[in-house]
Amino acid sequence: MMTNKYSFLTFCLLLAGLGAFAQDDQGDAFTLGEQQAKKPLTIDLANEDESEDQAELKKKKRKKNVYYGIKTKKFFVKTGVGNRMTFESFHYMREYEDPDPYVRDIYWYDYDSRSIKKNRNIDRKNGVILHGPYEKYRLDGTVLEKGIFYKGTKHGRWTKYDNKNILLDKKKYFKGWPKESIVSYYDKDRKKLKEIIPVEFGKKEGNYFYFHDNGMVAVSGEFQNDEQVKIWREYYKFRRRKKKEVLFRPNPYDEKFQSHIIKEWNEKGELIYDRQDFLKKVN
Repeated sequence: MMTNKYSFLTFCLLLAGLGAFAQDDQGDAFTLGEQQAKKPLTIDLANEDESEDQAELKKKKRKKNVYYGIKTKKFFVKTGVGNRMTFESFHYMREYEDPDPYVRDIYWYDYDSRSIKKNRNIDRKNGVILHGPYEKYRLDGTVLEKGIFYKGTKHGRWTKYDNKNILLDKKKYFKGWPKESIVSYYDKDRKKLKEIIPVEFGKKEGNYFYFHDNGMVAVSGEFQNDEQVKIWREYYKFRRRKKKEVLFRPNPYDEKFQSHIIKEWNEKGELIYDRQDFLKKVN
């Protein structure tokens, strides 16, 4: 029996399209930490001023390698050989800080593979989080990509060019969130976040969140190419207890996969449904 609004939300997950936060049992997506999940999320994409980001890059009085008040170190890496050789110039945070628990794509440099990675599986012993200006260019100086990172997330304006310096792509971000994302609030002052729908190039792409009016996560999941994917979760309003887990297709192109509830808990935190146990009993 669905007795309240959020049970109905889960029902909608199965039928069409509200959702939540991506995380799979293999750990290839990020986990919302217990303490991080209790921190209210504040975001206002509509009021973000892009000129402030450009000014940050052009500050004349800024201390060397300090961006947004954070000390960084400059580094570069090269790939390829001959005419295909490219360089990546970037900055990284001197001191480790946990990245935003809500943003899907975190950029960090892996010393072992000597490459920049885009995921949340950060190796704190052999990796550093990118923060500050980034530029990818050819041996002759032709810029291929340019932007700025904020604590591992893309921020402000990002541009890509071809080998002839022709603009191929331009995107705008706010601390990892695409600027097209749709954000709604419970209040007129935009302080009590209600919902974030990640949108990029007109399609839902990234982590989705619906919040209780007390700031706690109510529903969370991941969109890929306009489709719900992997595990979506629903939470009770208090103590961030799980309510349901719904499994969607593993990738947006698996049209034969049928979404289904895999686990359900009551308000006391007791597991009342487990699909694996259910299938064992049936079979």
